[in-house]
Amino acid sequence: MKFWKRAGIVLAVVLLVAELEPVPGMPAVLATTKTREEIEREQQEKDKLQNELDKTQENLDSLEGKRDSLEKELTYLKSQMDAVVANLEELDGLIKDKEQEITDTLAALEEAKATEAWQQESMAILVRCMYERQETSYLDALLEAGSLGELLNLADRMEKVAAYDQKMLEAYKNNRILIEEQEARLEAEKEQLDGLIAQAQAERDKVSALIDQASSSISQYSSQISDAEQKALAYEAQIKKKEENLEYLKKKLAEEIALSQAAANGVWRNISEVTFSEGDRKLLANLIYCEAGGEPYEGQVAVGSVVINRVLSSQYPNTVVGVIYQKWQFSPVASGRLDLALAADLATENCYRAADEAMSGITNVGNCVYFRTPIEGLSGINIGGHVFY
Repeated sequence: MKFWKRAGIVLAVVLLVAELEPVPGMPAVLATTKTREEIEREQQEKDKLQNELDKTQENLDSLEGKRDSLEKELTYLKSQMDAVVANLEELDGLIKDKEQEITDTLAALEEAKATEAWQQESMAILVRCMYERQETSYLDALLEAGSLGELLNLADRMEKVAAYDQKMLEAYKNNRILIEEQEARLEAEKEQLDGLIAQAQAERDKVSALIDQASSSISQYSSQISDAEQKALAYEAQIKKKEENLEYLKKKLAEEIALSQAAANGVWRNISEVTFSEGDRKLLANLIYCEAGGEPYEGQVAVGSVVINRVLSSQYPNTVVGVIYQKWQFSPVASGRLDLALAADLATENCYRAADEAMSGITNVGNCVYFRTPIEGLSGINIGGHVFY
């Protein structure tokens, strides 16, 4: 993608240059060094921002996918929790009913025990009445019977009363046993319900922990998504700014191409018409040092020639100082490196010799008014590590 974007820019420049009338014997003029460098740098930075935006978008999509999965899981867990809570409520109701049954059964059991005790006490009282009366005894009552029939009737009544009492006592005992069995059954059922409640509570705690974990993860992903969205917006804003810068630089490029062509076609002064000021030699030599200090001597002369060519062209300032300090033309000026070189006069003997040759009118690059490190699509005169055009 970067290759095609960069190729597009180069193609646009080539097409724009093709529209201009070439000057015989002069290299094709494409752009100023700084503008071309700025366009290339802006494009590289824009591509880098686009790559970062693409990565951020991929990360954002991944985070949103994870968050959506967690939200689905959270919905499922909440439905589980609703079911567990409903089960707990049902079990709690059953426990309350069972506890009420046990309470009622215990009350009935106490009543049965009291009835049984009352029956036993009644039988004891009856026996005492029958056998331990003050005025006579049961035997005396039988002996006092007027006849055998009366005797038999009295004995029969006594026997029936005793049998009835014994029967009632057995019934009360059986009822108490049944109630005790019912109590044991209810207690066992309650114990089972307690176990079910314990299991349901454990399940509720487990699901609750999972819900808390999912909610926390969703919150974290939401925070990361928010950060990623903000980062994406920032990248988009920066990309938009770079695009605006590129549009501006392309317009500037077109203007500089026109200026370069105008310089080639415009009026040129003769070197004899130029009056150099005191300090021009030192200024030019130190600029040569900053721009081509590590280049061969021919490259140093070429840099000096570009400066003097601009002085001679009607399209640029007509002094060495004006040309060198013209805004956005020479990077050592903008960076402050030229001022440091001038302060210490770092220019070498060769740099001064190259400045002298250029100021005398000698040029090894014809009428070229620009130079830069070579890039694809730029043609001109190649000397050392620079192409002059």
